[in-house]
Amino acid sequence: MKAIVQDRFGSPDVLEFRSVETPVAGDGEVLVQVLAASVNAYDWHFMRGDPYLARLMMGSFRGPRTKIRGRDFAGRVVAVGGNVTELSVGDEVFGDMGHLSGTFAEYVCVPLDQVAHKPAKLTFEEAAAVPLAANTALIGLCDVAEVRSGQRVLVNGASGGVGTFAVQVAKAYGADVTAVCSTRNVELVRGLGADWVIDYTERDFTRDGRQYDVVFDLVGNRSIGDLRRALTPSGTLLLAGGGTSTGGSLVGPMGLVIKAQLMARFVSHRIVIVTETPSTRNLVRLRELIESGRLTPVIDRTYPLPETAAAIRYLEVEHARAKVVITM
Repeated sequence: MKAIVQDRFGSPDVLEFRSVETPVAGDGEVLVQVLAASVNAYDWHFMRGDPYLARLMMGSFRGPRTKIRGRDFAGRVVAVGGNVTELSVGDEVFGDMGHLSGTFAEYVCVPLDQVAHKPAKLTFEEAAAVPLAANTALIGLCDVAEVRSGQRVLVNGASGGVGTFAVQVAKAYGADVTAVCSTRNVELVRGLGADWVIDYTERDFTRDGRQYDVVFDLVGNRSIGDLRRALTPSGTLLLAGGGTSTGGSLVGPMGLVIKAQLMARFVSHRIVIVTETPSTRNLVRLRELIESGRLTPVIDRTYPLPETAAAIRYLEVEHARAKVVITM
């Protein structure tokens, strides 16, 4: 099969489109023909081995243990391993490979607990845009913050991959949503259901006196103190992401994470680092939101598999809106 392979850390130039052995489904796995995949910040952080400290978990200081990038996918089951009864050959599915990666390829073996039937109303490209980003929004807002009707939620970075889902998830659970984005994305996030939109080039949401029950920061460009200023006394600060990078950082976004974890011990506000764990259960929850019309993926651009390096470069440096998708 053809795949995007990475032998060493570096810029998108280290990614190679070449032939590799097609995987075989083992017990509790299904072999999926990948028809679309999406690009996440996770992919370019892993590609660059940035920050340096994270390389200890990636395999070595020279290159990653897992050679094929990509987490999100949508496709069709072409084979099932032993002890698999929930899915059958021909089923249309979507999912998130998590730390296993490997979806920038024509085929991928997926553990049964990380895949689910694809929402029928979505194309494969749209379905591939959902898993990691939408699950991050779901876990942060519903499982951690337990957002409920009438609460005020602010999403900083509302036009990004996670942000476009976060606005919709918060609205689906009855929140009053304020979206923070740049001028060119105001109409996009307003169209996703945001009640209020703040253009950060014109107004600083941390200094306008308004306070929110939940602040979901997806950018990582403000201090914890600034973000806390926008919270009610009993508010919750959710942190996910941490901006872009061109490599060469020792701690990168982990610096904000470390500060947040230390500060959380001494302040009244609840401060939580949102970590996304792929699961069939959450994919089903997302599918239900999609099928009810309350959640819709937004795609900025699509690239064919051989041009994956260009797709990652675009996401990394061009402030992509919503999701960037790889087509097969």
